[in-house]
Amino acid sequence: MLVEVCANSLESAINAQKAGADRIELCSELGVGGITPSLGLIQRVRERLTIPVHVLIRPRSGHFTYSEAEFEVMKADIVACMELGVQGVVSGVLLKDFSVDVERTRQLVELAQPMHFTFHRAFDWIGDPIKALGQLEPLGVGTILTSGGHPSAEKGLEPLEDWQKRTSMTIMAGGGVSPSNATKFKKIGLRAIHCSGTSFGNKLGVSGKIPMNSVKHLAEDGVATTQVETVQSIVQAVK
Repeated sequence: MLVEVCANSLESAINAQKAGADRIELCSELGVGGITPSLGLIQRVRERLTIPVHVLIRPRSGHFTYSEAEFEVMKADIVACMELGVQGVVSGVLLKDFSVDVERTRQLVELAQPMHFTFHRAFDWIGDPIKALGQLEPLGVGTILTSGGHPSAEKGLEPLEDWQKRTSMTIMAGGGVSPSNATKFKKIGLRAIHCSGTSFGNKLGVSGKIPMNSVKHLAEDGVATTQVETVQSIVQAVK
């Protein structure tokens, strides 16, 4: 069974390889579901690892319906990954009704060839996953990362088993996969699992410091964008 580790740093990637992982999905900011890592991180991981490296292509947190500007960034990131020699990319695009954006997904898959393409957990927001399976397979998607449409993959065992029987794509269970439940996914016939294996270390005593996390920016139903009028008002006030 293939074990993919979601690695959020060079140290995490090295540890995943040391632990026997088959490949990594490299990303940043696990707390928001992951975003595209920096060029420097991708470069260093490629230099240090011998196992395959797949890179998350997600320009921001929040929902999976992207503006044209965001989509251009995603395509540029795929080209950069190809130039750096990574073996795969992980991405996904939805329409406003939470169905697969077939045309944009096709563009990403074709641009990424011959790299492996994984459609990520945007799949778990799709209203008709069976229809989505039939849409994604002809596009050349190789893997679908999903929790079975449930908050955790363990709760989604039944749909995960069903979906794998319906497609030749690899259904990879992700979301709460741990040592205590990993074998459950193998028993239902899945060929891959996805985990992070993280714990918090390198802690500093920052109690009493001004918080840098901004709750107002953690909104999955909207996208924070700089507004012209707001900045103009500030510029005019001080210039």
